[in-house]
Amino acid sequence: MASFNFSTWPPQLTPEQLEALTFAATTYALSHGLLYLPPSQSPSNTRPRIPTDAIHAPISLIPAPFPRAQFQAARGLQSIYNVLYARIAMDTQFLDTVMGAEEGVGKADEFTGTLWRGWKRIREQGVLAQPLHLGLFRSDYLLHAVEDRLALKQVEFNTISSSFGPLSERAASMHRHILASTSYFSASPHLTADNFPENNTTSGLAEGLAKAHEAYGVRGARILFVVQPNERNVFDQRWLEYELLEKHQIHVVRQTLADLAASASIDPSTHALTITIPSLTNISPYEISTIYFRASYTPSDFPSPSYYDTRFLLERSRAIKCPSLPLQLAGGKKVQEALTRPGVLERFLSNEGAKWGTRALDLTAYAADIRATWMGMWALDSEDADIAAALDHLPALGQGQRHVPSGTRLARLKAPSLVLKPQREGGGNNVYREAIPAFLDALPAEEREAWIAMEMIETPRGVSGYLVRASPSSSDTDNGSTEKKVIRTEVISELGIFGYALFGEGEVLEKGVGWLVRTKGTESNEGGVAAGFSVLDSVVLV
Repeated sequence: MASFNFSTWPPQLTPEQLEALTFAATTYALSHGLLYLPPSQSPSNTRPRIPTDAIHAPISLIPAPFPRAQFQAARGLQSIYNVLYARIAMDTQFLDTVMGAEEGVGKADEFTGTLWRGWKRIREQGVLAQPLHLGLFRSDYLLHAVEDRLALKQVEFNTISSSFGPLSERAASMHRHILASTSYFSASPHLTADNFPENNTTSGLAEGLAKAHEAYGVRGARILFVVQPNERNVFDQRWLEYELLEKHQIHVVRQTLADLAASASIDPSTHALTITIPSLTNISPYEISTIYFRASYTPSDFPSPSYYDTRFLLERSRAIKCPSLPLQLAGGKKVQEALTRPGVLERFLSNEGAKWGTRALDLTAYAADIRATWMGMWALDSEDADIAAALDHLPALGQGQRHVPSGTRLARLKAPSLVLKPQREGGGNNVYREAIPAFLDALPAEEREAWIAMEMIETPRGVSGYLVRASPSSSDTDNGSTEKKVIRTEVISELGIFGYALFGEGEVLEKGVGWLVRTKGTESNEGGVAAGFSVLDSVVLV
């Protein structure tokens, strides 16, 4: 909304008002499960199995301004994205070409290649015990300032471990509570209930898991959460567990990959996955209907080859995977870049010849809307004609760059306006702007294929926020003082839209189910809350 002046945000508060809001926010968070486990004090970073304390998650005091039209547009596009990525996951040839270790990015990226090779072996063995896939997705956006208007631009699309839905719902509830209890001291006419949208992400994500469980169709089966050891973000996961049990009467089993190496087994005739927990000897093994991965998205989740063996064992089972290996690969940055090429997106949106099923929708009418959310991007190893043509309009590089791929040369020349992305999730992996030339100098030629270049999204400048640290307020260093706990700084806010899709053999059952906002200081390039770069926020529509 052009009439909103972002540089005037947030409204001014007196020190007394700031202290009152901080008290209201932190006590609400502590009372309503908007929590983290504190950092481990152990040199080995291990945590006791039974938690003894918790801290509130990093939060904002005042929600981030976001144009109503762009917010509604993002929510409206989620159903199209749900179907798009479901169809990508069902296109084996496309994934082999783009993400595979023989033709695609898996040649250059060992982690991606290992996952793809495991999937290929399962296919070659003829083991397709479960045709259904479940995706719990999140599409992340920033506002892009273009002259006098703001455009909605996608940062990435997440197909695995799309976290912070339940905690973000509680962050939005916290802001609504503060509005109801203090009216934010009438500090801004924008801070009204009509501008605070509802957020029901927890029930929506649980609904997706419950739909998969129902489709599996075995009474008494349970859902398996595959989690990381020493997980600090456990409460975000627990809220989903509580929702599944209380609203759907579905039990959850939590296991790490290390646990599963001993506890998981597959029936050789039915391919049913069962979990046996030795310490619970009076309970029969649990049959698993659905596997929800909150781990296995980063190489550090696989400290030895045996961990990959466990991941592939789960993939061979009859349980519905969230995500399956092809759906995890579909979320790769290389796929995001490949979709921008002429005709690729349209091929997936089209249902010409009923290639996605007789009841599948033809979505080509939405192609322009989807493409409008993308920034320019290309592969570092690209020799495409349009990349070469772009180089013709830029200063020539030295003789030593003559044999370097056009995509890498263009990235070097446009470095101040770019970000380089590898095939990784979880935050802290990208290379930005001025750091790019030195990174390209050090990048081995055989690894270029693992990286894409993307134009930076230039967010509105001058907008600030009050960010509340997650550290315990009783520490000797801050003594709970507002001055030490709350930081007012210029910020960037990222909107994430959640959705789910249960699909297989052309049929897609999907729904958009909620949203989150993460806010970070402009001095931070990364946006991951779990990685320590940002705080949980919500929106005030303007």
